[in-house]
Amino acid sequence: MTTRAVHPSDATYAARPSAAPVMGTGRRILRVVALAATLPYLALKAAWLGGSHIGIPDGSVLLDPGLFFTVANAVTLVMDATVILIVLALTRPWGMRVPSWLLVVPVFVATGLLTPILTGFPAQMLVKALGMGADGAAGAAREPFLDPWVFNVVYGGFTLQGLALAGLFVPYARERWGRCWQGVLGKRLPSSTGVVAGASAVTGTAVASVYLYWAFGGTAGLTAKQVAAYSAETGVVGAVHAMCALIAAAGALLLARGGERPVRGPLALAWIGSAAALSWGAWMLIAVLGPDPESGEQPSAMLHLTYAGQMITGILGALILTRFLASRRTV
Repeated sequence: MTTRAVHPSDATYAARPSAAPVMGTGRRILRVVALAATLPYLALKAAWLGGSHIGIPDGSVLLDPGLFFTVANAVTLVMDATVILIVLALTRPWGMRVPSWLLVVPVFVATGLLTPILTGFPAQMLVKALGMGADGAAGAAREPFLDPWVFNVVYGGFTLQGLALAGLFVPYARERWGRCWQGVLGKRLPSSTGVVAGASAVTGTAVASVYLYWAFGGTAGLTAKQVAAYSAETGVVGAVHAMCALIAAAGALLLARGGERPVRGPLALAWIGSAAALSWGAWMLIAVLGPDPESGEQPSAMLHLTYAGQMITGILGALILTRFLASRRTV
């Protein structure tokens, strides 16, 4: 009978679920960076909830936010504050005793929300530096929302958060669940799991195709406002979402297929890709459920289907990931 190959040190990892994380200088620095990176966003959200208009230009819909934006600000403030709890759980002794799901779920969501920012924001900065940013027409088509410095501060903070959290979570996961990602993939998962992986590949490819079409200037399915605001910067965003959908599908297929390939690569692809596809697909689907508050324009069915397909790709990838990790724990 074929079994999954495991690393010789698995017994060590399995014996240390309640041990305190090993805190070297590097991890202490990452903890400080992660905690400090949450402060600008938390300060802005708290200020807006308190009635401040800092960073909000004249004519922005945020000047008369209503219930929707108030709730959105409160929810996103809580989400960013959760990062503080995650960082403490990854670096304090009690963090090793937190139930796995209670830590893995928020880390999975954080991975999904931060990954496109980690890749897209630097790429957008590069596009601007090369003089290929939004031209005058595209810039004028964008209705006032936030001052440019707000995006730089917030997304710069998110970038630092993402890097620091990755640097803290990987060694934590190695110490607590190291046996799950040692050795090779091993035997193929059950055929039903393969069907799910195949469905993930189909939806992921379809979603990536649509995003790449939009990234290179396609207009079908977009609102008039989105078409007018198109630039190389918005194209970068579409390309990043296409990449995440593809790597989610690739990771799911590799995990379901098994084999002698080292497990770390496919596991990383499935984790990062499915997290990004699920989190951003759900986020954007919620954002387009109603008509545009300014123009009253109803988002197209193509937009709804693309975001729903992105979310479904992430869900299917997450199911494969969960099934694979469960099989590793029982070997």
